[in-house]
Amino acid sequence: MGGATMLPSPPLRGGREGPIMKLFDVYPLFDVNIVKGEGCRVWDDRGQEYLDLYGGHAVISIGHCHPHYINKVSEQLQKLGFYSNSVVNTLQAELAERLGRASGYEDYQLFLINSGAEANENALKLASFTNGRTRVLSAEKAFHGRTSLAVEATANPNIIAPINANGHVTYLPLNDLAAWEAELAKGDVCAVIIECIQGVGGIRMVTEEFAKGLQAACKKYGTVLICDEIQCGYGRSGKFFAHQWLGIRPDIITVAKGIANGFPMGGVLISPEFTPKYGQLGTTFGGNHLACAAALAVLDVMESENLVENARQTGDYLMARLNELKQSEPHITDIRGRGLMIGIELDIPHKDVRQPLIYEQHCFTGCSGTNTLRLLPPLCLTKAEADEFITRLKKSFRS
Repeated sequence: MGGATMLPSPPLRGGREGPIMKLFDVYPLFDVNIVKGEGCRVWDDRGQEYLDLYGGHAVISIGHCHPHYINKVSEQLQKLGFYSNSVVNTLQAELAERLGRASGYEDYQLFLINSGAEANENALKLASFTNGRTRVLSAEKAFHGRTSLAVEATANPNIIAPINANGHVTYLPLNDLAAWEAELAKGDVCAVIIECIQGVGGIRMVTEEFAKGLQAACKKYGTVLICDEIQCGYGRSGKFFAHQWLGIRPDIITVAKGIANGFPMGGVLISPEFTPKYGQLGTTFGGNHLACAAALAVLDVMESENLVENARQTGDYLMARLNELKQSEPHITDIRGRGLMIGIELDIPHKDVRQPLIYEQHCFTGCSGTNTLRLLPPLCLTKAEADEFITRLKKSFRS
């Protein structure tokens, strides 16, 4: 989440002397210990309630601790939590059928893994297996993960280690179709990977004209088009996938975050034009029984509670309320987004607003860069909760 106050290391327990293992200190932490959640609210270890407009970084899709989700995961754990991918797992087949139907991609194939970075790694690997090429086009401000090739496709030199900087990726301006077409015309591009709504990049939106032109150019030059739907997908935009607002149909779609409401899981939706081969892709934990039970429970709730439509309606309402606030709040310079993926651009550092939001108004949001608040609430957010957020946000500007 980013933040300010650093937590001290825990004290020695039980009278032990000498060194003890500590956490590798890579996360700046807010001094809040969240121990409980329900719906769009969480509580810390002191009993303080918080409104959650962050969703654990877009992971909590159906709300914290949904009763149906708890029951289904608990039932599966009492039967079998894990067995390897060397045997039949009918839950995987059920998930593929249900996900295909829910997303409108019944004719695609599904490969299950554990995270978004793994999804993008496997998507890029599959593209290279298919056309034999090694060059990738990615957008400026993109974020695709922290593993080997996924991090190389991420436009942030601060997190690309020398061992990952292998010259595979060319970064191009978002929505500059001519620049992308010029690179594709060279005939050596393996894959284009794109977020149709950039998350870490600050809720930057792909235009329909760019998306359709990019898809056409990829087809013309034999390049695989990958839509990274890890943050913007799974209902968050008000359609199942964000690219469905743009009238395109990518060759490969990657998903994670909201797919299992907090259980580590990712997936790759693969066009029927790709022919699988034994041993081509693989995973130990991916698609395990417990993960599939969690993902199936998520689809149950999304369908029974119409959460994709709720994301659209409540998102439209929240955007309208934020645009009203923008008229009277000079520090708000722009409102961007779709559904329940919204960016609030400020002319001051976001920490100046997030600090009072968390510590005084007890409300979590995400952030991007130095000046953007990022809203990624559970898809069950109500209009009343949206109003509550607006009230708390107003007070945070006056702190």
